Amino acid sequence: MKHLLRQTGLSLLTLSVLASCISVPSSENIANLPAIDDAPIRLEAPPQASSALTLKQIMANPDWMGILAKNAYWNDDGQSVYFTRQAHESSIKQYYQQSTTEGEAVELTLDKLHSASQAKGVFDVSRTHKAYIYQGNVFIKQVSTQKVRQLTKQNLPIQGIRFLDDGNLAFWQAGKVVKIHTNTGLLEEIANIKMAIKPESFKVDTYIAKQQDRLIEFVSLKNQQAKERREHQQQLEKVDPTLAPKTWYLGDSEKMQTLSVSPNGRYIILSLIDKNYNYDFGGDDTTGIMAKFITQKGPMESTPVRALISEDKPAGERFVLLDLDAHTQKTINIEGLIGYDDDVYEDIRAENAKLKGKQYKATKTPRKFELIKDWSRKQSPIQWQMESNQVALMIEAIDNKDRWIATLDFSSGELKTQNRVHDDAWINYLHNQFGWLPNTSTLYYLSEQSGYSQLYLKPLGGSEQALTQGQFVVSDITLGPKAEYIYYKANKDHPGIENVYRVNVSTGMTEQLTDWQGRLTYKLGPQGQQLLLTASKTIEPAELYIQKIGGELKQLTHYTSKAFSDYPWQAPKVVKVPSSHGADDIYARVYLPKGFNNNNPSQYPAVIFNHGAGYLQNAHLGFSVYFREFMFHNLLAQQGYVVMDMDYRGSAGYGRDWRTAVYRQMGHPEVEDLQDGVNWMVKNANVDVNKAGTYGGSYGGFLTFMALFTEPDLFQAGAALRPVTDWAYYNQPYVSNILNTPQIDPIAFERSSPIEWAQGLEKPLLIMTGMVDDNVFFQDSVRLVQRLIELEKPMFETAIYPVEPHGFRQPSSWLDEYRRIFKLFETQLK
Repeated sequence: MKHLLRQTGLSLLTLSVLASCISVPSSENIANLPAIDDAPIRLEAPPQASSALTLKQIMANPDWMGILAKNAYWNDDGQSVYFTRQAHESSIKQYYQQSTTEGEAVELTLDKLHSASQAKGVFDVSRTHKAYIYQGNVFIKQVSTQKVRQLTKQNLPIQGIRFLDDGNLAFWQAGKVVKIHTNTGLLEEIANIKMAIKPESFKVDTYIAKQQDRLIEFVSLKNQQAKERREHQQQLEKVDPTLAPKTWYLGDSEKMQTLSVSPNGRYIILSLIDKNYNYDFGGDDTTGIMAKFITQKGPMESTPVRALISEDKPAGERFVLLDLDAHTQKTINIEGLIGYDDDVYEDIRAENAKLKGKQYKATKTPRKFELIKDWSRKQSPIQWQMESNQVALMIEAIDNKDRWIATLDFSSGELKTQNRVHDDAWINYLHNQFGWLPNTSTLYYLSEQSGYSQLYLKPLGGSEQALTQGQFVVSDITLGPKAEYIYYKANKDHPGIENVYRVNVSTGMTEQLTDWQGRLTYKLGPQGQQLLLTASKTIEPAELYIQKIGGELKQLTHYTSKAFSDYPWQAPKVVKVPSSHGADDIYARVYLPKGFNNNNPSQYPAVIFNHGAGYLQNAHLGFSVYFREFMFHNLLAQQGYVVMDMDYRGSAGYGRDWRTAVYRQMGHPEVEDLQDGVNWMVKNANVDVNKAGTYGGSYGGFLTFMALFTEPDLFQAGAALRPVTDWAYYNQPYVSNILNTPQIDPIAFERSSPIEWAQGLEKPLLIMTGMVDDNVFFQDSVRLVQRLIELEKPMFETAIYPVEPHGFRQPSSWLDEYRRIFKLFETQLK
């Protein structure tokens, strides 16, 4: 290794999978699994460590745990894999290539990166050539020989590429679409799209112009010459094949969001949006600023930040079809989307109006639409059928209540609904992959319409067919190279255990391909014969593995440090907490104190950790994304605490009803679940009900507030890190899903925002926040602090971190933060 790797804390926070062998567990192994749902609860004392953990060790530079392989993918020949490693706070990634059969990983030098197989690229129909963008330029590879050719060399980055059905390539940049003739290298501009008003030709149409043309010979001659040049150019454009086509002028009021070219090169689909709207910052009049008090230059600086949902006004998108042969453009008609004009807010508006003593009069308010913004970003929302040039678009309503897959009629510009998912709460922003089966008119897609994300087929003009069914979540679908199988990941056996499966498209028969007791992600090999796994277990960080379909598992990487792997970490037991509030069982991780004895007359103090992100799963059998918290919970257990992490309602991995249980009431179902968690620990882990505390960051900080403010007897103390205090101050894409908007549904915002419940605080509270947090703003905490001051609440303290964003980066900040949390629990719970 030539360079000192310095792994960032942010990239380590992406850990979600595990390391060890995949095999059918023996009866002895089953007894040692962290959790078996149907087995009786057996809580045993954790392993003993010869040396106790310290906060300084846990919160240190995380490189001591090992600098793990990230972003792994296959070489196009299937004989090796690529991955990156990046050390803490390093701005540079190192790239590695690892043979699947022998030897150690080799670091790639900078001059070789362009020729390495790229993670993202496009194949021609025969899959003999792959094209990709590297550093903004286009490269093409012959797959059989691995020979690479560079096709462009310029400074203006290229934004997208596709193979055309004639074997040539098209790329687009800054509104220009260029065809590369791969045999000759000729660059042919097939479209030039300008977001501007078309310049008008000079016309002799005013009184003075007509008079001069009539009376002054010089002017008349110039006008005649200009007319002849225009006519000559028009004739030339009709007959001269060497000239580029005419420019498209689409007006100056919008900007381009998405551009997609048909495989035959005839059509272009565009999505356009108001030029003054920015998805990151809102409109020009809604952009906020964030102050930076500690800067490299010295003086205080400010930087723009995203708009608040209370001010944001999403513009929606207009969809346009360009026919390059006929040089015509059509606005795509959204009326083919079933339910496109439904009044989805009627009941909500009526409820809010009634609260104000008014009566809501239903009116048809035009809805706004956009190409779906799938947060997994796995694919384009425009999918072309390569052989027939058919196209499907995935479109969502800005109000988050509907998602459509629709095909487009090129002659009329009409959309036809092929699949609609409507949800009175909100459409899941994950599990939206879709595409075409090759050489067919059949779509495949994920949909949550049954209550769980499942896989479907839909021939155009035919009936939908479910390829998977059950109360489990299907994700990460991959069409096999011969389109015989669709591969997918699912948590069929246990909500916290993921495995890879494949389903035969023709027969519907499903095979389980892995047998892993934890979490994983996968990449299918180029020939469809191997899986590349990134896999983890509760106390084993993610490593890379190779498994042949039907074969044995082989571990490729061993980057977890000896210091970490040798330590006797306590693997939390995943248990089911019965709900007393009409919900299903709540899955939770439990850590037990040193020398745990359920019959000990001295009852234990307890801490519940609230995970962030809202829609995230943490009570699983993989290594947690919260690796620092995992170690902190081991430390708390060593200090005599019972610790629990709960997948409260709203968490991922449990289907639609669990996800949407928080709709219009954030912080209330979750606190009920926390209450059941405390009761479970009292009954099953000898916990003193009067010695329970809670903490969490981001959404977890929000839950800490709601627990302390709305159920003041539940916890004796709480710590809220980078917390949301008022949902009207958060962003539009996330909050509008769950609470609608403050203008439409103020009831939901007032019901769900901690600042509205602050008068309920009775127990010690610690508020900690970064001052350069561009996700949950520092202002959030400032406003709540002022509210608590005015309420004359003396039982809270604050700590601020001047250089920290939402995810802390400096070990010193992590250490300071958790020293304060630990001190709070030690003084209030013991």
